Amino acid sequence: MSSVPVAVVTGSNKGIGLAIVRALCKEFPGDVYLTSRDPGRGQAAVAQLQQEGLQPLFHQLDIDDPRSIRALRDFLRDKYGGLNVLVNNAGIAFKVHDTTPFAVQAEVTLKTNFFGTRNVCTELLPLMKPYGRVVNVSSMVSSSALGGCSQELQQKFRSDAITEDELVQLMTKFVEDTKKGIHEKEGWPNTAYGVSKIGVTVLSRIQARLLNEQRKGNHILLNACCPGWVRTDMAGPKATKSPDEGAETPVYLALLPSSADAPHGQFVSNKTVRAW
Repeated sequence: MSSVPVAVVTGSNKGIGLAIVRALCKEFPGDVYLTSRDPGRGQAAVAQLQQEGLQPLFHQLDIDDPRSIRALRDFLRDKYGGLNVLVNNAGIAFKVHDTTPFAVQAEVTLKTNFFGTRNVCTELLPLMKPYGRVVNVSSMVSSSALGGCSQELQQKFRSDAITEDELVQLMTKFVEDTKKGIHEKEGWPNTAYGVSKIGVTVLSRIQARLLNEQRKGNHILLNACCPGWVRTDMAGPKATKSPDEGAETPVYLALLPSSADAPHGQFVSNKTVRAW
């Protein structure tokens, strides 16, 4: 079993994920795994970084596929005895003018962005080694979407006592409400991506609380972050940040020194804790 530290970035064959891998290859003192659903695209991204003089490794990961997640879990456990850095970057978004029915957009978006991310955490958080760092890539859209929720929903999503099961029930209810065409009447905003990222931010708060309760002595720090408006396939060419600039806050959180005890359970943008 290798004693080398290990970092994993989900959804990292392009965009912000690729930029995070690039930065970690330069700054993280260990093995860095680039992951993607499609092995061909993943290997091509690894080759691109190798041409830049970097040495990322590759492992297939489709966060929509529980078997794929478990295969990565078993690999990390057997080869490294755990995990030091996890960046949950994988996510999808429909374009603004996409004509796919909203209920379909809601189900597909939440399946990956919330439920897929949660499934990765369920399998990999138990592997986190002492002083591990977990970064869940959310979005400022989670804040604006929260503001578009009813007061009742806002109270639930801001609660310091909300459980993971309660959050799952709320995310499931949103999808069901869109199918019935009643999501706005039920107090939801009209953004599937925004609601999915509310889920990621609130999940991060819950996970950090559980780490405090169950593994306080391990000094693991877990946060959600917004990389900013970044020029990617998802956000388009008019965005204000390059992918490498978008990677700055996730990488900052991934590389918090072992002496740090904060931020933890926070929503961070431009390396600054934001109110939730």
